Amino acid sequence: MLRPMILDCLKGYDRKQLFTDLTAGLIVGILTIPLSIAFAIASGVSPEKGLVTAFIGGFTLSLLGGSRVQICGPTGAFVIILFGIVQRYGVDGLATATLMAGLILAVMGLSGLGSVIKFIPYPVTVGFTSGIAVIIFTSQISDLFGLSIKDMPADFLGKWARYAEAASGINWHAAIIGGFTLLILLFWPKISRRIPGALAAIVIGAAAVKILGLDVETIGSRFGNISSGLPAPVMPNLSYSVIRELVSPAISIALLGAIEALLSATVADGMIGGKHRSNMELVAQGAANIISPLFGGIPATGAIARTAANIRNGGRTPIAGIAHAIVALLIMLCFGQWVKLIPLAALGAILVMVAYHMSEWRTFIGLFKNQRSDVAVLVITFALTVLADLTEAIQVGVVLSAVLFMRRLTMVSGVEVISREISDGDRNNALISENDARDLKHVPPGTDVYEINGPFFFGTAFKFEEGIESANAAGKHLKARILRMRNVPVIDSTGLNALRQFSSQCNRQKITLILSGVQPAVLRAINKAGLDEQIGLENITSHFKFAVERAKIVHGWLVEPQTENH
Repeated sequence: MLRPMILDCLKGYDRKQLFTDLTAGLIVGILTIPLSIAFAIASGVSPEKGLVTAFIGGFTLSLLGGSRVQICGPTGAFVIILFGIVQRYGVDGLATATLMAGLILAVMGLSGLGSVIKFIPYPVTVGFTSGIAVIIFTSQISDLFGLSIKDMPADFLGKWARYAEAASGINWHAAIIGGFTLLILLFWPKISRRIPGALAAIVIGAAAVKILGLDVETIGSRFGNISSGLPAPVMPNLSYSVIRELVSPAISIALLGAIEALLSATVADGMIGGKHRSNMELVAQGAANIISPLFGGIPATGAIARTAANIRNGGRTPIAGIAHAIVALLIMLCFGQWVKLIPLAALGAILVMVAYHMSEWRTFIGLFKNQRSDVAVLVITFALTVLADLTEAIQVGVVLSAVLFMRRLTMVSGVEVISREISDGDRNNALISENDARDLKHVPPGTDVYEINGPFFFGTAFKFEEGIESANAAGKHLKARILRMRNVPVIDSTGLNALRQFSSQCNRQKITLILSGVQPAVLRAINKAGLDEQIGLENITSHFKFAVERAKIVHGWLVEPQTENH
């Protein structure tokens, strides 16, 4: 349903819920500040771009979105992709890619593809999420320990090699600030759950650096003065040559953003007992990512941690998300100059904690108890994310999952010659039910019966072809062949082509092909392909007993059912 959730939530809205939503929005808005700054810096852009994204993304998604409680903003999942885009195409290229991704997301939602995203295999999701966590952790080692490294390599192994070379240059002041920040993040929930631990950590860290005069790199020392106002809108470069270069990055941003947003919305549904509108959520996310780059923002998507914090603090309508966005804007406007005092070691520690929670290491290890094919998908996706590229990891993971799924499907699908098993006296065969055995007694001599089990598509068509090879050798003694299709829910072009060839072979051998138990969806595909004319409408039946009657007519008989000794 393409209807913003806020329109339904405002019906019967009262002061009590308004107060609760505003309180939740205030708390989540405060939590958003350190995370948005940290994600922006880790993505290779200036801190204020993260704050702009939190405001625009959060406001737009809450106003137009299909979830009651989703909080939108910069997230850790984007860090790896965005850093690579900035390194290769610059900040202007990132703005163009973000706008393109927004358009793609909007089209996905308008096309009803919101539910399709949910079919991304679970091992792929866990694999790339854990891989992103490892890369985020790796990228923060330099800031966490105050290492002075120029020309940091982009690849994972190269980074660790450079860290090993620079280990002797650890800034112990930065290391202490980073370690102290981690301790605050770990133990702060025991002190207060209202005030976010990340906010407390950066305030305490900034105060310590200022009061004690610690030699630690801060946001101000690296980025200079931080803008405390909303930038004027600027249209990104949308020339054909730029768009052509950025198609792949834009698709990656859109795909990852869609997965993260719908995953977060699904988790939120479980927490509040609700149901989000996936297509409307994608349209709203598309709008957020179209508007965000106009004001210098970066890609935004649903943030699971902030959404969960919103729910835990009583947020139950999009008003909480709108309030969170306004709080983020007000903090940027009123306290933007204080941001430059934040030590980068503290932000590094915050991102290390984000990476830890994002890693899902228990789930990762737990998946090793599953089938080997799932483990292979998990490990390959994880390895490609860490060692190669996130886009390649998702693409390879999805394709590999599909291939392995088709392999499993072919193992339980195929074609069987079942009439011979009965005629040979094997009446206790486990593959043949009692009803089937009774039906097959009435099949006239000179008629073979085959059965296809499972979807008849390109992954299983070869098994059908293998199954009828032996039938062709014995075809000279037959007058009819019955092909049971009661267990075929769907057929694709390859299956139709295999069926067409089988029909042609039967015609050349002067054998009548009779289809039995054809399901409506399969029958429509057969009719559309013109196979009904080739096979003959009289030879396409809805039940096996009608197929047997047709076989008797082909033989020119009107006889009683065959005896058990046939």
